[in-house]
Amino acid sequence: MSQTARFQSFEDPSHREGAARIAALRAAMAQRGLAGFVVPRADEHQSEYVPPNAERLAWLTGFTGSAGTAVVLADKAALVVDGRYTLQAGEQVDTAVVTPVPLAETSVEAWIEANLPAGGVLAYDPWLHTADGLARLERAAAAAGGRVEPTSLNLVDLVWIDRPAAPRAPVVPHPEHLSGEAAAAKLDRVRAALARARLDALVVSDPHNLAWAFNIRGGDVAHTPLPLGYAVIPREGRPRLFLDPGKVGTEAAAALDGLADRDEPGALPDALDALGAAKARVRIDAATGAVALGRRVEAAGGSLDVGPDPITAMKAVKNAAEIAGSRAAHVRDGAAVTRFLAWLAREAPGGAISEIDAVVRLEAFRAESNALREVAFPTISGSGPNGAIVHYRVTRGTDRRVQPGELFLIDSGAQYGDGTTDITRTVAVGTPSAEMRDRFTRVLKGHIAIATASFPRGTTGAQIDAFARRPLWEAGLDFDHGTGHGVGAFLSVHEGPQRIAKTGTAALQPGMIVSNEPGYYKPRAFGIRIENLVLVEEREIPGGERPMLGFETLTLAPIDLALVAPDLLTREETAWLDAYHARVRETVSDLVDAETRAWLAEATQPVSSGVRHPA
Repeated sequence: MSQTARFQSFEDPSHREGAARIAALRAAMAQRGLAGFVVPRADEHQSEYVPPNAERLAWLTGFTGSAGTAVVLADKAALVVDGRYTLQAGEQVDTAVVTPVPLAETSVEAWIEANLPAGGVLAYDPWLHTADGLARLERAAAAAGGRVEPTSLNLVDLVWIDRPAAPRAPVVPHPEHLSGEAAAAKLDRVRAALARARLDALVVSDPHNLAWAFNIRGGDVAHTPLPLGYAVIPREGRPRLFLDPGKVGTEAAAALDGLADRDEPGALPDALDALGAAKARVRIDAATGAVALGRRVEAAGGSLDVGPDPITAMKAVKNAAEIAGSRAAHVRDGAAVTRFLAWLAREAPGGAISEIDAVVRLEAFRAESNALREVAFPTISGSGPNGAIVHYRVTRGTDRRVQPGELFLIDSGAQYGDGTTDITRTVAVGTPSAEMRDRFTRVLKGHIAIATASFPRGTTGAQIDAFARRPLWEAGLDFDHGTGHGVGAFLSVHEGPQRIAKTGTAALQPGMIVSNEPGYYKPRAFGIRIENLVLVEEREIPGGERPMLGFETLTLAPIDLALVAPDLLTREETAWLDAYHARVRETVSDLVDAETRAWLAEATQPVSSGVRHPA
C-alpha cells in the first residue's frame, strides 16, 4: 500500500546534530559574555504552527512538539515540556546534551532559578516572548542572582547556516458569502471597541485576527490558512497592513487597498515609533504581542496597554454564514470519515493496515471531495499502546500494525474553504475486552453529558468540564487534558478564548464552536477518545426563568457500538446515541458508496433495539 500523504510527513526526527548545534550556540553565547540563552517553541506571533524558518527549537534540539522551551547554559541544557510531550521529548533529543524536564515537575522559571549561575546574564529574543512571559524570566533570573538581557539578533539564527527563507505564500481574499461580514464592517467594530476602551490604536500581532479582520487567508504555515504579518488599526483613520508585497497579488491588492494602507514588514518599527511620538495609548495583545513591539512604542514616548486583542472575542462568535459553512463542511467531512471507518472495518481485522496506511487513506477520502485545502493538524493515528499517547504522531520509525484484539484511535481534522473540522473516533479491532467496553462507555457517557447540557448564559467552560469527567471519576479514573477547545471558521483548529476545561474562564456564547472530547488512556495498553464539534446555541426550556444555552452537535460519523456496554447507559443516554446515529445515517447515506451505505446501516442500528453489534 502507498504510504504517501499530501499534507503530512512521516519522517523520523533526528537529533544526530544536536550536540554540534548546541556547541555552536554556546560559542556564540561565550563571545558575548552570556551565561545562557532561552529558545522557546515560538515565532514572532506566538503561533501554534510556525513556518520552517521559525522552527528554532526543532533545529537546535530535534524536538518537534508544538510547545516547549529550551534553556541552554554553558555547561547544561534543559528542554521543558508539558505532559503531552514527555515521552516524545525523551525520544527525539540527545539526552546526553539536553535534559528533558516535565513541566509538572519543574517549570522553566524554576529550572532557571536553580541553575543560572550568580551574576550570569540570560539572553532572550524580544520578538519571541510576551510581556508576561518576560516578567517570569526576569523574576527567575533575579532569584538566581542574575539578570536577563535582550539580544538584537536571535543567537540560533546566527549559527543556523542553512535556515530557510521566510514564507511567501499568496494572500487570497476570503469571500463575503463565507465570512458573513464585510471587512469594513469588522474594522468599524474594532474601532468602536478601541473607543470604548479609550485606546488610540491596536497592534494586531495575531495572524488569525489579521486574517479574520481583513477577510484574507494565506498559506505561510502548515495546517492553518494564515498570512503572516501585522496591522496597526487606529481609532480614527485608515489601518496600516504590514505584509510582504510579494505575497499580495492583484486580487488581494484590490480587496485590501480599499481598506488599509499597505507597507512592507520592515516598515513596522517606524510605524510604532510614530505611535509613540504621537503619545498614543496603544493596545498590545497580551497573548501574542512580542515584547519588542511594546518597547518600541514606549521608547518613542507612547503609552502601552497590554491586554486582550478585541478581535479575538469577535472572531470566536460565528455569524450565520460561518455557521452554515461549518455545517456544510461537517456533512462533507462526515461522509469522508464514514467511508474511512467502513474501509477500516473491512481491512483492519486482517492485520495488514498500519497507522500510516490509515492516515493516508483518510486523507485520500477527504481529498476526493475536491474541497480539501489542508489537514487541520497532523493526524493522530494510534494503535494499541500508541493510542495511549495523547498527542502521538506516527513516523516511519514508530509505525505499527492495527492488530486484532486492540483499540485503534484516530484524531483528525480538515480545512475546507467553508469550515474547519476535528473528529476523534476509537474503534475495536476484533473483540474488545470487558475493560475496554467499560472505559469506552464511561467516556461516551461523559461525551453525552456535554452534548445534552443546558446551562445559563455566562457559564464558563470550567463550570461544565466536570460533566464529562463524572462517569470516569465514579470509577476512580480521569483524563489529563481539557474536554474541549474552540475552533475557527476556516482558521485555527485550536481557537480561543472559549474552551471546556478546568481552566476555561471565558463565558460560552451563542455562535461559538468548541470540541467535546473526553477520553481515557491506559499507559502502554490503549487510548480512548470520542470527539465531536459542537455549536453553542440558545436553548428554550419550558417554564424556565433564565436565558439558557446548549449545544448543537456538528460532527456526523458513527460511534463504534461494539465498544458500548448498554447496561451502563441510562435510558436518556441510549436515546441520545440512537438519535445521533439516526441523524448520521439520514444525512450521510446518500453521500457514500453502496458498500459503505450497507455498513453504515448496520453500524448505526439503535442500541435500544437490543441487537448485538459485532466488532
